Amino acid sequence: MKPNKILIIRFSSIGDIVLTTPVIRCLKKQLGAEIHFLTKPQFKSILSPNPYIDKVFTLQENIKDTLRVLKREGYDLVVDLHKNIRSQRIKLGLGLRSVSFDKINRQKWFMVNFKWNKLPQKHIVERYMEPILPFGVNYDGAGLDYYIPEGEDLDVSVLADQYFSHQENLRAALANQQYVALVIGAAHATKRLPTHKLTELAARIIAPVLLLGGPDDKTTGEEIAKQAGQHVINTCGAFKLGASASLVKQAAVVVTHDTGLMHIAAAFNKPIISIWGNTIPEFGMYPFYESGVDNGKIVQVKDLSCRPCSKIGYQKCPKGHFKCMEAQSISEIVGQVQEKLLNAF
Repeated sequence: MKPNKILIIRFSSIGDIVLTTPVIRCLKKQLGAEIHFLTKPQFKSILSPNPYIDKVFTLQENIKDTLRVLKREGYDLVVDLHKNIRSQRIKLGLGLRSVSFDKINRQKWFMVNFKWNKLPQKHIVERYMEPILPFGVNYDGAGLDYYIPEGEDLDVSVLADQYFSHQENLRAALANQQYVALVIGAAHATKRLPTHKLTELAARIIAPVLLLGGPDDKTTGEEIAKQAGQHVINTCGAFKLGASASLVKQAAVVVTHDTGLMHIAAAFNKPIISIWGNTIPEFGMYPFYESGVDNGKIVQVKDLSCRPCSKIGYQKCPKGHFKCMEAQSISEIVGQVQEKLLNAF
């Protein structure tokens, strides 16, 4: 039976929510259904501007309060794209028809603990789409969606005047969007290049560099900008997520760790150089472009016996040597940046 009113569940985080957007769009456009989404309060702003979503609900501290609100809506189907204990409680509490995706936890466990690669050769977007295929909904090839909230779209020419008023070459390059967005943050330390490597990378890029990250990255960003040179601007913690996404959208090249802004960059089909540490792209979370677009370059230290050491990450290297990031070739990354800059103009 065709569902007419659907609740999609994904509580967190930024990147994972952005990766659900093909499901949202395809359900809306192919079924014409009313689409609601349940997430955590801090991620509502990612979803509210999406024109394919009719209503966004946020998870309350007491799940009973959340269920009380959701039960009034009369859903035909729940699409669980989180698949944890809380989403299970929501589904049980609603007592409705539901579908969920394969988290491949067993295959990830074998890969992390024994380095046995039983992982499916599928992006997580493909796995998100699988449970809705029986309803005649197919992936449309249009990639990811990200909609910048009203009032958060930045004009980089203003930043150019602010930071490079006495450096005409840099001012013109930034104003003309000929800059590199360098995302220095990530949820776990083992997903991030060490500060000295980030500093070397920023210093060697021959173009304006905007450092992007959250409030927790502000101090690190200040240190990098101070040491790397006058062409480097620290924006970490200065803007909301939508404004940082605007800077990503306007960049000529995006250099990033495995983090939320990487997926936002893919939603804009930007040239991306993604740097991988303790996790691996084979888990299915690499940049996902629309069909026919391949703007990504994956940089990683291959053939490390300890990698991957986790399916998510740690606050420090379990082995103590951190070779998956310390052994990254900055020269290789800089070369990739310069190549993509040349191709962009």
